[in-house]
Amino acid sequence: MALTKEFSYDCEVRGPYKAVQVRVATTIMEDDVPISTKYKRHVLQCRTKTDGTWEDTDISGEDATVQAVCNAVWTDTVKSAYETFKDAQNS
Repeated sequence: MALTKEFSYDCEVRGPYKAVQVRVATTIMEDDVPISTKYKRHVLQCRTKTDGTWEDTDISGEDATVQAVCNAVWTDTVKSAYETFKDAQNS
């Protein structure tokens, strides 16, 4: 009886500022047969503001598939529009 753990990633891009919703499925396999699946979700925004300075969101810890989606949809135009939107909310 061999137990293994597999991860799979689903991404959905939402809204004008291209928020990336990530669902991670963790599946426990016994002899290549799934016996349990657990899901976790998180949302990534294109930019992060720290101490008044905007920076690209660090996605280095994300799966390569998630990074590819983020890099494809987070254009400079999207990033700029997101900053303007968030700054206007906090004024």
